[in-house]
Amino acid sequence: MEFLSDTVVLSRLQFAVTAIFHMLWPVLTTGMGIYLVIVEGLWLKTHNPDYYYHARFWSKLYVLNFGIGVATGVPMEFQFGTNWASFSEAVGNFFGSILGFEASMAFMLEAAFLGIMVFGWQRVNPIMHYVATILVAFGANLSTFWILAANSWMQTPAGGEFVDGKFIVSDYFQAIFNPFMMNSVLHMFFGTLETSLFVIGGISAWYILNKRHSAFFSKALKIVLAVAIAVAPLQIYIGHLSGEQVYHHQPSKLAAMEAQWETIPAGVAADWSLLAFPNETAEQNDWEIKVPNALGYILEFKKELPEPVLGLKEWKPEDRPHLLGLIYYSFRIMIAIGFFFAGLMLVSVLQWLRGKLSPENITQQRWLLVAWIFAAPLGYIAVESGWIVRCVGRQPWTVYGQIRTVDAVSNIPASNVLTSLLSFSGVYTLLFCAALFFGSRIIRRGPNFNLPLPSSETQAGVNTDPGQFIPDERPLETQQ
Repeated sequence: MEFLSDTVVLSRLQFAVTAIFHMLWPVLTTGMGIYLVIVEGLWLKTHNPDYYYHARFWSKLYVLNFGIGVATGVPMEFQFGTNWASFSEAVGNFFGSILGFEASMAFMLEAAFLGIMVFGWQRVNPIMHYVATILVAFGANLSTFWILAANSWMQTPAGGEFVDGKFIVSDYFQAIFNPFMMNSVLHMFFGTLETSLFVIGGISAWYILNKRHSAFFSKALKIVLAVAIAVAPLQIYIGHLSGEQVYHHQPSKLAAMEAQWETIPAGVAADWSLLAFPNETAEQNDWEIKVPNALGYILEFKKELPEPVLGLKEWKPEDRPHLLGLIYYSFRIMIAIGFFFAGLMLVSVLQWLRGKLSPENITQQRWLLVAWIFAAPLGYIAVESGWIVRCVGRQPWTVYGQIRTVDAVSNIPASNVLTSLLSFSGVYTLLFCAALFFGSRIIRRGPNFNLPLPSSETQAGVNTDPGQFIPDERPLETQQ
């Protein structure tokens, strides 16, 4: 087990563990924040108490994810100073600024208004509360923008040059809006929103399948469907644009994603590898299933590509990505989940149009509800798979084409990294178990229909006693 004495391998493994675990939580908060904006807006527009209780119920899961996201995100960023000091010293004047913008602009905005969103229902004007909810959702998604801007710069560095091993910024806007940035931000934005939609839809389907508050949660499922009609196909299209960018800017990553060993010349129709078993030692695929002439259509909607698709053999072994099986299958898992989501959305919409999702009929759609429950965790797998492709496929570079990973790591003993890796793994395991426990308890208890609705005085903008409420406005189910 030579890797236990390798600082580079252990530092990469530690960052992977912390990043993969941390990613589980903001994925839901960024998307669920938008959902909360929608249901609270419907509450203000229609005064239907169901939407108010939806906002109160789902915000509990939001707060749980927010708390664990904060607890796991801070240690992850500290690693740039502890494990990746050489990288931080080389690019800190830009990269450090971007992480600082994320903390000061986005995280602080989200944290500042979260208290109003959670505790301000009976204490502030409904419009002020709605503004707070909007700002919480905006702050969560602004974090996505800054994190993706920083990571995209690592993929396609721009806006300056390296002088004596340090990056000197000449144009901050060019560095921020680097070639990868826009599609990366959009792909992550729709990825987190899609994941949140199918989590909310899956939880709602579980309630309906168990005949608990069926009419109430059928509303949630229909809201999810209405948004997913646009999100699911858009996510597939933006994913295609991201793949096209990899083709033009990171040919070695594309070769790894496709397990392509030989170069395909320009103007030649290329097959797409559907499944394969890459053999890095023999520099070939031991077996492979191909779709004839499909690669060009996948990359640029053309049979014949205008530029060659470089094979892995174009680079020396030390200059190409490794762990090809991980990159290759992570990419295909992400694609498969994206198309499954689109298919499930389409089938569900057709059932909706046929009247099968009405409160009277929805409990009879067992196969569809089971499919939604099955889909609930798949978004997490797709997001994590995408980040594996993005970061493992960038190797052996930390900053693509500029700083090698072996040169970016801190000069510290491997034993130190192993100790922190084991410590993080232990703490994160406890946090994960705690999240499952408290999250399942929130779901088992379900929505609290005894919560008071905002009083007429509060709705008029007057601060009033939190105990006051409108007694006769209750969801339809609770009146029956």
